[in-house]
Amino acid sequence: MLNLWYKNAVIYCLDVETYMDSNGDGVGDFEGLTRRLDYIAGLGITCIWLMPFYPTPNRDNGYDITDYYSVDPRLGTLGDFVEFARQANDRGMRVIIDLVVNHTSIDHPWFQAACKDRHSQYRDYYVWSETKPADAEEGIIFPGVQESTWTYSEEAKAYYFHRFYEHQADLNIANLAVREEICKIMGFWLELGISGFRIDAVPFLIELRGIEEDAHVKDPYLYLKEIRSFLSWRRGDAILLAEANVTMDKVPDYFGDGDKMQMLFNFVVNQQMMLAFVREQAAPIIAGLTASPAIPETGQWAHFIRNHDELSLDKLSDAEQAEVRVQFAPEEDMWIYDRGIRRRFPPMVQGDSRRVRLAYSLMFTLPGTPVLFYGEEIGMGEDLSLAERNATRTPMQWSAAENAGFSAASQPLVRPVITQAPFDYQHLNVINQRRNPDSLLNWMERAIRMRKECPEFGWGTWQIIETNHPSVLAHCCQGKRGSVIAVHNLSKTACSISLKFSLESQAQPQPLTEVFEDQAYELVQDTASEIALSGYGYRWFRIGSDCLLHNP
Repeated sequence: MLNLWYKNAVIYCLDVETYMDSNGDGVGDFEGLTRRLDYIAGLGITCIWLMPFYPTPNRDNGYDITDYYSVDPRLGTLGDFVEFARQANDRGMRVIIDLVVNHTSIDHPWFQAACKDRHSQYRDYYVWSETKPADAEEGIIFPGVQESTWTYSEEAKAYYFHRFYEHQADLNIANLAVREEICKIMGFWLELGISGFRIDAVPFLIELRGIEEDAHVKDPYLYLKEIRSFLSWRRGDAILLAEANVTMDKVPDYFGDGDKMQMLFNFVVNQQMMLAFVREQAAPIIAGLTASPAIPETGQWAHFIRNHDELSLDKLSDAEQAEVRVQFAPEEDMWIYDRGIRRRFPPMVQGDSRRVRLAYSLMFTLPGTPVLFYGEEIGMGEDLSLAERNATRTPMQWSAAENAGFSAASQPLVRPVITQAPFDYQHLNVINQRRNPDSLLNWMERAIRMRKECPEFGWGTWQIIETNHPSVLAHCCQGKRGSVIAVHNLSKTACSISLKFSLESQAQPQPLTEVFEDQAYELVQDTASEIALSGYGYRWFRIGSDCLLHNP
């Protein structure tokens, strides 16, 4: 039987360098992270996703790598990583790591060797052109920061291709040696106990720009099958979580027939969700969910409110982007790359705890697997004085002590902590919220526990339930042994709704047991009853009289 553990997982993304500093040098490290594993486990997390921790010049938050087989010395050693992975596994948590193989740093020894000698074996590891291509200014990923996708190397006497920053040279996946190296990288970390990879920038990893004529690459999507095949042979229960912000018609290319990626982030639903929050109407979310194509039985969507990058709105129309921007990013410095918002979610809704909890309740119940970014569990804010995406990558706020309890350093931290109210670390931190039974942190723990006890949200087949109310999203997820319903009111105005649906082979109304809600309501008898919802209210129900865990 396949071990589809990711179907009922709760994933927690963190950056080692901003999570916990153990030695007082101002930089988070693996020893500090290991000391915080009890906290993460107590939150209910089942899988930790680590952002890049490899040796790096750190021009792009670690995504510019100089060695795929080691740990950045600032963060610790390979031994520290192994100890962290062992202790995470001892607490029942899996670990997945970023696989960043679209590009390397230009400081990587491969690129350095390729520049020094055109006859080097590493020359063909990268994509070159003797003259500057005519389309060098097309397809720029970071408008306003990046000027071209081709840069001239004086040493190499040629232009090299870089889909992202000029200090990140793209690898040539048409080169079989490069593909073998990527497999070695995967195999190395799998041997150290990880459970899979979040693959960075997958559409650009497999693009053929600059290598269109290479005979080895007829269908670039087949490379995803090659990666998956290697992964499955090395570790049968390991997964690939793809960052692929693509239109829905491209989704089948990434899932395949269950033989490519197991998981994809659902960027379309995320963007439609933001539009729904602004309009206080359910229609955009319904449109996003129903536009999603059928995926293989082993496939899974990953849902999120915010991730470590900008909140991209590129799949919305210009008019829709403008709607979201007016409410969620009204200042110029909140907007970036002509497509996204560089803010965390709580400041976007002015810290309204009702809207924050509504959003995460919705995320936990959407058909798929929820993904949290560190600090979301306490409602952290952003620092817009920091450049580009760093605004949302500030140190974790543990306490009201100096440096937010993140570090005992007397020198500047890897990034400053947030000091501006109301999201300043003196007031918003883990210790304060632990002491408050009504805090977001305590709410998050309860929500995660209930999400794990309602595996149908991750495993089951789903359907939208008609409510005849434009602000209410209701959906049902049905597993083999149970069914659950989630109802969310996106409006500030309270309402009552009735559910218009019937379960498969069950024409009569079924009993409802409430399992999670934003406040105390009168009990609902069955699926034909009127259901009251407060403004920004939500209610989860299990269909049937037994509120305990039902296996899917």
